[in-house]
Amino acid sequence: MLYNAYELQRTMLSGAAAWASIGAEVLSNPALPVGYFGFGPVVASALDVFAHAATPRGKPTFDIQEVTVDESTWGVTESIVLHRPFGNLLRFEHEGLPENAPNLLIVAPMSGHYATLLRGTVARMVESSRVYVTDWADAKMVPVEAGSFDLDDYIDYLIGFLEHIGPGTHVLAVCQPSVPALAATAVMSADDHACRPATLTMMGGPIDTREAPTSVNDVAMQQPLAWFENNVIATVPLSYPGTGRRVYPGFLQLAGFLSMNLGSHLMSHWAMFKHLVAGDGESAAASKAFYDEYRSVCDLTAEFYLQTVEHVFQKHSLPKGEFVHRGKRIDLTAINDTALLAIEGEKDDISGIGQTRAALHLATGLPEARKKYYLAQDVGHYGIFNGSKWRNRIAPVLEEWIETHRTAPLGAHS
Repeated sequence: MLYNAYELQRTMLSGAAAWASIGAEVLSNPALPVGYFGFGPVVASALDVFAHAATPRGKPTFDIQEVTVDESTWGVTESIVLHRPFGNLLRFEHEGLPENAPNLLIVAPMSGHYATLLRGTVARMVESSRVYVTDWADAKMVPVEAGSFDLDDYIDYLIGFLEHIGPGTHVLAVCQPSVPALAATAVMSADDHACRPATLTMMGGPIDTREAPTSVNDVAMQQPLAWFENNVIATVPLSYPGTGRRVYPGFLQLAGFLSMNLGSHLMSHWAMFKHLVAGDGESAAASKAFYDEYRSVCDLTAEFYLQTVEHVFQKHSLPKGEFVHRGKRIDLTAINDTALLAIEGEKDDISGIGQTRAALHLATGLPEARKKYYLAQDVGHYGIFNGSKWRNRIAPVLEEWIETHRTAPLGAHS
């Protein structure tokens, strides 16, 4: 019933948004005098903001057309190099990259948003690296016949992607995937796998949520696992390929994130409205672009979501040494040559300071020279991987770390 009720509401809002958009265009038409005086601009701006907020959104595109390196501009190519039911492996590169450019696998969050949330991350790193991205599928679009997808499968996918790319690959895990990426690295290290990462960078990841708990952690801890299963898990309706699949809907995840900072989101839309009234289309467009991406959400499989709540936020299985993959306990001390970089934002309100850094303390088998911690001053969660502070301050730290550890792990072979 939850999903069907949402679909009904979405359909109604879609019609209202269409009419609001038409009204805004009519009132903004330069051929009509009402758009120049009185309440014309105010009403048009209000309708525009409502239409933008209520319009349904599909999966965005990366749309990274070109990159400028050392004053030379190169066209960027995007391709699917490996297709899997629950996620494709994408590759981004340009002709200006040297033959020996490092391979970087960016592991996108599976947390309700599409991989395109990392558009700025990819655009910056493709300047110096051949970038691969995990393009996770929307669970409601995956037929039930494709099977289930849980934390074990997530780790298996990462290992498979690394095998496809080859030895010496560098990995960047943004937020939520820091946990399975660290687990996959430990599994591959224990097996002396030739394709284990040369470096693993974790940014704003919940490795140990007992450190500086945030409101996100508090929500996960306030209710037993059964509450989440009974209250936020829904069944995909008939209108989608994944009909019958049990999922954690993306619209619930979005509602949760919006409610965490409702005041700031309301102020952002108020500012958008004022920009439109004042005729500042450029500032309004910047806000619209952010919310176009932020409000584009997808569903997670129920089994993956519930296991994440249980093991990452409630039981703290990985830092306690109790995390299991395919029936075998994951031993983080097995990581002995993959260089680890932990990056945190000083103002991160999703992953508190110390949660990502915990990985460095847990990898006791790794020499200190192959560990690094970087705290980005005056940076929030999204600023870690997007925006000017990411491009100018954080990305150079990552590039230097990759360059320092360019070779494959010590025991790896090609």
